[in-house]
Amino acid sequence: MQKLNFPEYNFQLKKRDDKWLIFDPIRKKYYILTPEEWVRQHTLQYLIKDKNYPRSLIAVEKELLINQTKRRFDIVVFNHRMTPEILIECKAPHIVINQKTFDQANQYNWLLKAPFLFLTNGLKHYICQIDFKANQFKFIKELPDNRP
Repeated sequence: MQKLNFPEYNFQLKKRDDKWLIFDPIRKKYYILTPEEWVRQHTLQYLIKDKNYPRSLIAVEKELLINQTKRRFDIVVFNHRMTPEILIECKAPHIVINQKTFDQANQYNWLLKAPFLFLTNGLKHYICQIDFKANQFKFIKELPDNRP
């Protein structure tokens, strides 16, 4: 798999029926190692190992109902009050993060109201901090560390 713009991590990989699988520490099972899953698993390791978010505060690929349409977010990190803190949208490295990607994340976040958005294709990361009261957002350089 392609080297990504994340620190190096050790992953649990195995091969089954000529397909590589990667272990997801949140969902606690192996998934087919697609380019998007490679980015998702790097993002999870980054959250857990570098930003100190406990696994118990992270949800992966959960369903949302938006305008009677079922959607799935990639990753949501909750705070200790179990309200969404960070909404993360992962794309495969060959997918460019563009306005459509931001619109997709904003549509999910209209429901979740997470104060941080993190969009990544593993090579480029975009992080926004949202002020819902002022109806403004600003780009920031890094996600906040977990704060108890």
